[in-house]
Amino acid sequence: MTEPLAPLLDWIAVDSTTGREGEYADALADHLRRVGFAVERQAVGPGRDNLLARAGPPAIVFCTHLDTVPPFFGPRADRSVVHGRGACDAKGVAWSMIEAGRRLLDRGEDRVGFLFTVGEEVDFAGARAVREARPAPFAPRFTVVGEPTENRFVKAHKGVLGATLVGHGVKAHSSRPLGPSAIHEVVRAVAALLDADCGAHPVLGEGSLNVGTIRGGLAKNVVADHAEAELFFRTVEPTAELLRRVRDLLREGVDLVEGVACDPCEFLVPPGREGTVETFGTDAPFLDGFGERLLYGPGRIVDAHTDHERIERAAIDRAVAEYVEVAVELLARPEGPREE
Repeated sequence: MTEPLAPLLDWIAVDSTTGREGEYADALADHLRRVGFAVERQAVGPGRDNLLARAGPPAIVFCTHLDTVPPFFGPRADRSVVHGRGACDAKGVAWSMIEAGRRLLDRGEDRVGFLFTVGEEVDFAGARAVREARPAPFAPRFTVVGEPTENRFVKAHKGVLGATLVGHGVKAHSSRPLGPSAIHEVVRAVAALLDADCGAHPVLGEGSLNVGTIRGGLAKNVVADHAEAELFFRTVEPTAELLRRVRDLLREGVDLVEGVACDPCEFLVPPGREGTVETFGTDAPFLDGFGERLLYGPGRIVDAHTDHERIERAAIDRAVAEYVEVAVELLARPEGPREE
């Protein structure tokens, strides 16, 4: 019997961990052309391209990312579930979107496009490149961002801010500490940040901080001249506001080095659907000029980034039908002023 998800299994068999998206992008481009869409590439880095595809000028764009997290492991399928890296985050989403686009095209609806980005799992490089280029004619009225949301529409998600605290000290024998100790300075700064207000939002709730790593020093009896702590905030307010409060709490011997960041984002929820709230970030905050944004996809976020990543076939089928239904509803709306 023919495996209906054979292309998806082939895609999962490709290692597309961040920085290695090229082969998977090639496979998606070939599949998109076969089902009737013209494909364009936007170079982001060596061997790393965003894919943009369309039939006619797109009024609705389906968007998800090409990259997956490490470690790579290949596909396995049974009667109800597909397993493998990227199964739900986000190759199963990509399959659902393209199949929905194919069905819309078969119905005579050609105002459909796709955007597949590199780097979403690390630094949003692909989405940031799209924002800078604003590629014509990709100026849709609506963009459906795909992530594993358990087949539920999302009304808002938190933002993210990665940062590193860098402590500076004076190396010395611990019996005659000249000081300061870089480790002590960083630990005091971390304690202050853990006790600080990370913001609050009426829909998103409270922001949060995770201290992922602390490292530094040479030995237990040597005063440390250098130390670092990696921070990751789940934000509920503009990044600039949080950074201002964080910097106000830092001691003189500690610097803050900013990393990846995206602001919180609110989404359109189609009538008749109940919107949920998510804590993870997406490419959506960078899609300026891509119209009203929606967030929806098959799969569970608790299965993403794990050694048991999986997606149910029934969830994929439901997503395809929902994408088609929502696209038809949205495209039937009269055009109003564009969101900028």
